[in-house]
Amino acid sequence: MSETNTTDEQKTARETRQESAQEAGQKSAQKIALVTGANKGIGYEIAAGLGALGWTVGVGARDQERREAAVAKLRAAGADAFGVPLDVTDDASVSAAARLVEERAGRLDVLVNNAGITGGGPQEPTTVDVDRVRAAVETNVIGVIRVTNALLPLLRRSPSPRIVNVSSSVGSLTLQTTPGAQTGPISVAYAPSKTFLNAVTVQYAKELTDTNILINAVCPGYTATDLNAFQGVRTPQQGAACAIRLATVPDDGPTGRFFDDEGEIPW
Repeated sequence: MSETNTTDEQKTARETRQESAQEAGQKSAQKIALVTGANKGIGYEIAAGLGALGWTVGVGARDQERREAAVAKLRAAGADAFGVPLDVTDDASVSAAARLVEERAGRLDVLVNNAGITGGGPQEPTTVDVDRVRAAVETNVIGVIRVTNALLPLLRRSPSPRIVNVSSSVGSLTLQTTPGAQTGPISVAYAPSKTFLNAVTVQYAKELTDTNILINAVCPGYTATDLNAFQGVRTPQQGAACAIRLATVPDDGPTGRFFDDEGEIPW
């Protein structure tokens, strides 16, 4: 083999290593987010908004067809998106999702707990089917705890980890007891589940106070989604804005608080 060929091969190998190092550096610098319930509505728009910022976004969803369609749509718009099969009410599914994110990215910078249900109606407390209450709490509260705890080890690997819990102003006890406040219909399942979620958010913030993890609750407002038969007055893009803002707050940002687009919401 000639000296020229050897030199060329060494140069090619060096360039390949440099390119690999650059790619690894870019991957390390790129923010990674997981959004639950991201195949449609507000969750999809949160994923789209983070993707538009150049983030890699995991689309967490139970329904395979809708999940794959959402990922394809996000990629078509230029986002680096990948699907994450995820049922927040199932331990095995959540554990598998955490493993997938670890294999894909090695860490997690932002977790947006968006998946939620109303529990169905009617929800007057004196006549409610208690299974509606149980279902709402299982998804909207226990599901958040289950997913958060499974992803915490990956969040701890991030230099600036954030957790955003999508709640609702109907969970505010202050507003619920304020005469004339707009808190929707009487609800003994959905609204209290969001009150419970708010309380859970505070407890996480207290435990994580000495870490760099910031966790907050957000209200998207009365947004047109299938949860309310598309009767809301806000678009999903508008509903996603506050969650995106809290997902991207600086290291000195708030934690253990509750926000909507207009500012802080009283507990």
